[in-house]
Amino acid sequence: MKGLRDFLLESNRAGYAGGDEKTWTREDDRSWTITFEDGAWKSHDNFFGGEPYGGRTVVFLAGIPVWMLVYYGWVDKSADPAKLYAVLKNALKRMPAEAPYRGPGRYEEDPFVYANTWEGALERFSGREEILEGSSLVYRADYAGGWVDKREAV
Repeated sequence: MKGLRDFLLESNRAGYAGGDEKTWTREDDRSWTITFEDGAWKSHDNFFGGEPYGGRTVVFLAGIPVWMLVYYGWVDKSADPAKLYAVLKNALKRMPAEAPYRGPGRYEEDPFVYANTWEGALERFSGREEILEGSSLVYRADYAGGWVDKREAV
């Protein structure tokens, strides 16, 4: 789908990874929503959290949902969530163009190492991201997604 990859990269940098919580909307159901628009494209990231957290990002083209990603993650009780989420945001800012789902395959911010593995392509994918502090797993999230309402994706 022409333009989707570029829009995902742009919306990611402007959304959660951008860190501008002032643009987040608190919903009646106690979730948070981050929206981003560029021309006919719009992303709607809605999540519940704290610890653990879960959510979904839906991308619309001309008001029609065309792509989505769902995710669920947690931070180990021994870790400082503020430090980990700062590392996560920095990793997400480095989203690779070839796989615009979450962060890069590897990102280091001493003493943390972020690792992201995925399979599939833009039309249908799944993956897992983790953050290690030394040899201890302190964060994990699973995600999956792809095209919405496009039979050729199956």
